[in-house]
Amino acid sequence: MMDTMTTSQTDKTDKPQASLDALIDRFLDAIWTERGLSPNTLGAYRADLMTLARGLAEKNISIEKAEKADLLEFIAGRVEGGAKPRSTARQLSSFRRFYRYIMREGLRDTDPTADIAMPRIGRSLPKTLTEEEVDGLMQAPNTDEPLGHRDRTMLELLYATGLRVSELINLKQSQINFNQGVLRIIGKGDVERLIPLGDESQRWLGDFIDGPRMEILLERQTDYLFPTRRGDRMTRQAFWHIIKRYAQKAGIDKDLSPHSLRHAFATHLLNRGADLRVVQLLLGHSDLSTTQIYTHVARERLKDLHGQHHPRG
Repeated sequence: MMDTMTTSQTDKTDKPQASLDALIDRFLDAIWTERGLSPNTLGAYRADLMTLARGLAEKNISIEKAEKADLLEFIAGRVEGGAKPRSTARQLSSFRRFYRYIMREGLRDTDPTADIAMPRIGRSLPKTLTEEEVDGLMQAPNTDEPLGHRDRTMLELLYATGLRVSELINLKQSQINFNQGVLRIIGKGDVERLIPLGDESQRWLGDFIDGPRMEILLERQTDYLFPTRRGDRMTRQAFWHIIKRYAQKAGIDKDLSPHSLRHAFATHLLNRGADLRVVQLLLGHSDLSTTQIYTHVARERLKDLHGQHHPRG
């Protein structure tokens, strides 16, 4: 008799959980089909929704029936417990997507997240490199080999010009004017900008074009300045792997991004007292506020570096 009661009670307890799991599974299947999200992203959605469901269950509220006040109370509790704005914003984004899905499925008529404002998140400062780390990164490729020479030239050019990685890998020889010492770049929104080349980057470019580039290509032809061993245009992902490999070789223990040398270019110029609007033009930023982010990084080291010159100008 006791066993029967226990089994019956377990069934009653498990049914809501099984129902919740099935609903979340259907939601995740739907957004994966729509957007092809990564397993990590889907896992984060599941974790956010399970955390919300547990919090609501303590007040005998099912996730499908929750109202705006219930969600605000849950979010407030998380914030009081030390949750950061970025984490809270990500959770709220998960909840929004979930409630829009169950509305489409006819499980409720209103979206309880509709009038909940996202928490304000300050723009994070870009991770940058010190000038010593940039020098270490430049020294990492083996320039006796054609591919190593290509990689060094790409790194020199990135740091000397602040190009976006997408602009670098799409660069063609016709965009370089050695007589005037400039690069002609067509950036976002088809806006053209001319970027001065320093002596160092011009020397590396000239040496690369005259020898190692032809060794990489052999008999093949391409308009792209920095070809791969197969003679193709390099991908963004391939260049990112190159930077990671050389950063590791140089002993740089930082979580770099493909834009790290662009960040370093901007920060080091501002460290040297360059005008913010000049840096804005060089970077191709349409909005000065985007460039201003770098001034926060630059201020940290301004006193130490005052009066020196850009090392690769």
